[in-house]
Amino acid sequence: MAEDNIFSEVDEELRNERMRNLWKKYAPFIFALAGAIIFLVAAKEGWDYYQKSVSSKSADKFYAAIDLLQNNNIEKGKIALDKLIEEGSGQYPLLAEFRKAAILLNEGKNQQAAENFDNIANRQSDKNLRNLALLYSALALSDLGDVEAVNARLSGLIAADNPFSVTAQEILGLTYYAGGDIDKAREIFTNITTNPLASNDSLSRAQIYIAQLIAQGAKEPQSLAATQIINNDNNADQDSNGENSAN
Repeated sequence: MAEDNIFSEVDEELRNERMRNLWKKYAPFIFALAGAIIFLVAAKEGWDYYQKSVSSKSADKFYAAIDLLQNNNIEKGKIALDKLIEEGSGQYPLLAEFRKAAILLNEGKNQQAAENFDNIANRQSDKNLRNLALLYSALALSDLGDVEAVNARLSGLIAADNPFSVTAQEILGLTYYAGGDIDKAREIFTNITTNPLASNDSLSRAQIYIAQLIAQGAKEPQSLAATQIINNDNNADQDSNGENSAN
């Protein structure tokens, strides 16, 4: 019996590790979404500068800082971002703040990153940028399993007609998982599969999450459970018919 318990604990740990690995594998897709929005804003800002014949020095400094970071010159990149935050013009200081907070998140300093994103959100009048900062803040806290804190940041983003709804739901599901509520996590990922705004990539990730959570003991979605019951009944009928024929 003791050996069975040991094997069960090892099996459970392996399942948890697999789910964590899934999150690590697919998290970059979420980062990419938010990052793409940031760079779209940057591109628009650069275009506005060009259109208005305003100096593009801040744009040059921003992209120079990004180049440093991408080439693993992290400390120099941070210094360049700090200087841009202090001296830059237009929206580039804000973009630099986003990028600095994202560095903290990549370094595993989740709580500090969340605080930085919250500070950005609290100072933003632009709804989209405020929501983006809240999304990042929730992402930073998701790995900590702080459901209450994540819910507080995502409450306005979960609505089905919100462009951030699918990403917000994914982050919330991962938060419930990190907090140990695998049934609630499964429920949220199931909701993603019925969201008309969900991309094919989002749907694929949600289905993988659901399968893994069910493997860990989460309740199956009713639709899946009903399908399984029907299939089992059909198989039983076929077996019964086969036996009758044989007789």
